[in-house]
Amino acid sequence: MKIPDIIPVTDLRQDAASVLKKLQGSSQPLVVTQRGRAIAVIQSVDAYERSEHERELLRLLAVGEKEIEAGEGYTLASVMREADEVLKGGGREG
Repeated sequence: MKIPDIIPVTDLRQDAASVLKKLQGSSQPLVVTQRGRAIAVIQSVDAYERSEHERELLRLLAVGEKEIEAGEGYTLASVMREADEVLKGGGREG
């Protein structure tokens, strides 16, 4: 994992437009610090959406694993269809 870029909040205040432009072309987050401590993380909308889709897929996999342990579950075909929907951005209600 790459070490994220770090910017003091004062630099962000002074040149927010430039910082936001840099984020647009990056998939990496930007850590904002105040008095040497991390206070926020900023990332592009594309990176955020990709991260949320990945998180949802991992959540679905964890649910599936619990169902298998409980002797429940779904066919491989239905799981693959649902995974495709999540990867395409359709998601699952729940």
